Amino acid sequence: MHLEMLGNVPVLYIRQEPLAQPENRMLKRLFDIVFSLLFLCTLFPIIFIIIGTAIKISSPGPVFFKQKRSGEEGKEFWCYKFRSMRVNKDSDKLQATKNDPRKTRLGNFMRKSNIDELPQFINVLLGDMSVVGPRPHMLKHTEEYSKLIDKYMVRHLVKPGITGWAQITGFRGETKELWQMEGRVERDIWYLEHWTFMLDLYIIYKTVKNAVKGEKEAY
Repeated sequence: MHLEMLGNVPVLYIRQEPLAQPENRMLKRLFDIVFSLLFLCTLFPIIFIIIGTAIKISSPGPVFFKQKRSGEEGKEFWCYKFRSMRVNKDSDKLQATKNDPRKTRLGNFMRKSNIDELPQFINVLLGDMSVVGPRPHMLKHTEEYSKLIDKYMVRHLVKPGITGWAQITGFRGETKELWQMEGRVERDIWYLEHWTFMLDLYIIYKTVKNAVKGEKEAY
């Protein structure tokens, strides 16, 4: 808890939320727009041509994979990714696993390097996501884990992100056991309570660094 004064009245807050302040939300949104526009207008067209062609050659199906995810305040939205798996009927029900037979060889590389997530900058520009925030989960997972994990829905008080605090602190990838998702949610809530603009920049830096060297939990 922390103490604040409203006039002469002391008020105890159970949880501090910097992004509840309009000026902080405005700063974060402005950064999202500028960052996503710069990326989509410079590097993304080149990446799209190279990766899009490789996806088409490696397996039949669309270049993009889209899936309904849970966003801010529980709002559903279409989340975009480069398709890293063969077209299959279980994509909305099953997480990718380490030796998942649905993945293509190209898809395995894209997941290790985070390249499959790059189309989500379109989601950022549309306002459904932020560059940094809790990762958006499948609707099935939101429904399941909201019943199993205390305060699970707190992570939906802000826009989901392309990357987040949980992902750079060891809670990325498959959640085979409940404690793994609990750890992810705990870190998502920590992010909400400790947000600063510099923290976002640090998370972006760590994400790029991890992507360059490759992440063993990214599958």
